[in-house]
Amino acid sequence: GKPACVRIAIGRGVCGTAAARRETVLVKNVHDFPGHIACDSASNSEIVVPMIATSGPRAGELVGVLDLDSPVLERFDDIDRRGLEKVVHVLISSTTWR
Repeated sequence: GKPACVRIAIGRGVCGTAAARRETVLVKNVHDFPGHIACDSASNSEIVVPMIATSGPRAGELVGVLDLDSPVLERFDDIDRRGLEKVVHVLISSTTWR
């Protein structure tokens, strides 16, 4: 999808929900997700992985989310979830968050 909104409040939309829950949210059809925020009108499915610092003074703190949208319904599945969670783990574990 296109570059997204800059800031989304915790608990709002798919990104904010993943941040609040601190767990990956996979949405097969964003039009069925209550409160979905459409940063890209072509988006039909979405996956959001929270990024939680594991080291440094911000350990345990939510530092962001990885958000992927697709114009294809049901584009993301559990294989994507596991793979993206591994990508986020590598990124988080190789960065010292200050």
